[in-house]
Amino acid sequence: MAPGEIFKSMRPQQWLKNLFIFAPLIFSENIFDRSMLLRTLLAFGVFCLLSGALYILNDLKDLEEDRRHPLKSKRPLAAGELKKRQAVAAFVFLSFISLILAEVVNQEFLWICLVYFVLQTSYSFALKHVVILDVFIVASGFFLRVIAGAVAIKVQISPWLLICTTLLALFLALSKRRHEILLLDEEAANHRPILKEYSPYLLDQMISVVTASTVIAYCLYTISGETIEKFGTNKLILTVPFVLYGIFRYLFLIHQRAEGGTPETLILKDRPLLLDIFLWIVSAALIIYFAE
Repeated sequence: MAPGEIFKSMRPQQWLKNLFIFAPLIFSENIFDRSMLLRTLLAFGVFCLLSGALYILNDLKDLEEDRRHPLKSKRPLAAGELKKRQAVAAFVFLSFISLILAEVVNQEFLWICLVYFVLQTSYSFALKHVVILDVFIVASGFFLRVIAGAVAIKVQISPWLLICTTLLALFLALSKRRHEILLLDEEAANHRPILKEYSPYLLDQMISVVTASTVIAYCLYTISGETIEKFGTNKLILTVPFVLYGIFRYLFLIHQRAEGGTPETLILKDRPLLLDIFLWIVSAALIIYFAE
């Protein structure tokens, strides 16, 4: 085996997405519950293994296309640093272990993992070639992570949280498609056939709709009677400026800096955006747990 190359193929830099699993724990006001925290940490670990396995599968499926891509050609499989049989063995092993651990969390969590596995596998082999639906499948990964976090600790999840997560995920997925088209230019369709169905203008229109919807949905969430009753405060609306700045900053980066290909990398390397997210987390936590 080649553990170093396998680990790289699991794309640990993208495990940042799995932090969405913690949203139900935080917003259900159970972050100080040791049992729930441990189960959420285990659920996070399971999704890291499972998503890592699926990234390897995706690299196996797109091997030839990745070799022609200016950035993806550096991945272990495309660069020839990892052999196909090693990648297949790693995919099978990681999938098996992650699903076994998922059942340890609980049966409902296992079912969510299976749905995620089936959807992402279908995406790799077929659904990535269906216009618009391909973006929804990418966004569904975030949606399922939030649900997984809720079933792992057996708490109810606010519909508002699911709506905001879905809209934010669509925003990121559409931005990623836009970046791919601009980066690959005339070679875009050769690398990923579905890209010929999109154009920067069309994606900009979709991004505009989703951006406005995300902001409105979050604002409505902060002032809804359900939210105020649950947290015992109406001060969550004070976090709206952080959400607005974060979205505006991301739009600035994808339009003016031609970024957005890998949201997790962009977030980590852009200090203003990272600081904004940190301030939103801190302010939301203080309001949820300590505001009167």
